[in-house]
Amino acid sequence: MDWATRRVLSWRLSNTLDARFCVEALTVALERYGPPEIFNSDQGSQFTSLEFTSVLKDAGVAISMDGRGRCMDNIFIERLWRSLKYEAVYLHELTDGFAAQRTIANWLHFYNTQRPHSALAGSTPAEAYERGLKRQPGPHTPPAPLPIPSERQDVINKTLAA
Repeated sequence: MDWATRRVLSWRLSNTLDARFCVEALTVALERYGPPEIFNSDQGSQFTSLEFTSVLKDAGVAISMDGRGRCMDNIFIERLWRSLKYEAVYLHELTDGFAAQRTIANWLHFYNTQRPHSALAGSTPAEAYERGLKRQPGPHTPPAPLPIPSERQDVINKTLAA
């Protein structure tokens, strides 16, 4: 996920804790969008594996991992998973992996292209991402962040200080 625009850049579904599916999603995102300056994740075994971290290190990406009890470090992803579960997964009878794949793919497409975000001034993540790319030189420069209202900045500052 691009934090500035909330756009989901790549994803995979797996019923194991193996790191391969995470490495595959990461590799696709790096190939399509280029390396970010920083990659943030939790400390799940998939993300701490040598297989996963070596892809980031080889791409010159700084790695940031949440500490225990630091869900606020990765709040955008936590919010994405909550929305996905309550707006799609829990509303459908997912009888197998194929049904889950379809449901999640449809919802993520909706999320990226049709679901407006108040934090993005009513834009969808895809619109905000594309708008940011047009402002920036170079093929893989991340989009400029949108202005943050002062009351929201206060909450962010308090969160970062905690």
